[in-house]
Amino acid sequence: MRIVVLGKTSPMIDLSHLRADFPILHQQVHGEPLVYFDNAASSQKPRAVIQELTRYYEQDNANVHRGLHELSNRATDTFEAARKKVARFIGAANTHEVIFTRGTTESINLVANVWANQYLKAGDVILYTGMEHHSNLVPWQLAAKRSGAVVKHIPVLDDGTLDLSLLDSLLTEQVKIFTCVHVSNSLGTINPVRELCAKARALGITTLVDGAQAVGHLPVNVQEIGCDFYAFSGHKMCAPTGIGGLWGRAEKLAAMQPWHGGGEMIEVVTLETSSYKAAPARFEAGTPDIAGVIGLGAAVDYLEKVGIDTIHQHGRELTAYALQCMAELPGIHILGPQSERGALVAFHLACAHPHDLVEFANTHGLALRGGHHCTQPLMKRFKVPGTSRASFYFYNTTAEVDRMMDILHRAVKFFS
Repeated sequence: MRIVVLGKTSPMIDLSHLRADFPILHQQVHGEPLVYFDNAASSQKPRAVIQELTRYYEQDNANVHRGLHELSNRATDTFEAARKKVARFIGAANTHEVIFTRGTTESINLVANVWANQYLKAGDVILYTGMEHHSNLVPWQLAAKRSGAVVKHIPVLDDGTLDLSLLDSLLTEQVKIFTCVHVSNSLGTINPVRELCAKARALGITTLVDGAQAVGHLPVNVQEIGCDFYAFSGHKMCAPTGIGGLWGRAEKLAAMQPWHGGGEMIEVVTLETSSYKAAPARFEAGTPDIAGVIGLGAAVDYLEKVGIDTIHQHGRELTAYALQCMAELPGIHILGPQSERGALVAFHLACAHPHDLVEFANTHGLALRGGHHCTQPLMKRFKVPGTSRASFYFYNTTAEVDRMMDILHRAVKFFS
């Protein structure tokens, strides 16, 4: 691959040739070439994924698992092949540990309902961090209300990292589940999930990691992390929306009751009672998002072809370049670590509310995201109404960062 030299920064792998695989990137918005920096919310889809969705609907469209005809057999084979791909991609021990869901939110809710309803009781502690997305706060708060458990959190320091000096006093035997985001969607912080899960498991504490901003962006191996559950979303890793997964440790899944009842998840049903299949079928009642799963499998194929280490390195270098450039903006407050971080920069400009800034950027073809990013407690902790966020993926370029900087400098002059 060609190497680009960025002057004040280190050389960076150039993946700009991959932009040709993404049809949506080649358009104008308000008369300007689109710069799409909203990848933390949802990534774009390569032609290979789009074509696989079309192929399924045109050639194999049928329900999976329960049919005996050829279309159903082909759809089932492709569907289960996608499960194998996902299991391999995240380092699962076997395919039966991968449950397909609508995404990270549903995956966390599954655990916060099924596991929590079985094991939480009054006085137990649910421990999470101060940087969690609402999808990893609200389900646990609801679980606490149902069970009588209490919620506690690990505070966030000024530099956007966790205050691990308090870990030993918070991670006690009263904690029944510890849950933590792998990569913060608002700070870019990459948390030491392996070390945190090891400490928790040493005390017999169940662990869940929110991997929404990690899978497809950096190498993930759930066995090396050592968690009990790992949740992720397809739409942030080049797959369709409405599909994602929950990885669960086999013994944890085997001990859990079903969440939804219906077809496919049963062994025997009588008018009085039912028995249930093992995971993953136990947690996949009804007709699944077949096309979404097949699209997820195609996305894994594409990402593996590019190389997850290459994707991670490109994100690191592009983010470092953006941080270097943005530091020159007057009145800017950048949240999160200044060194190792995920591929995003969230910031607040003194001259403009994030919503106003993002609307201004939109008129120049730049797609940012402004607001609290579903992390209201974190915004309160940093005393900002919200931030503007630029988030990158492997198809983004330094030239696009330069375009963003030109637009942001214009915004400073406009709002000042």
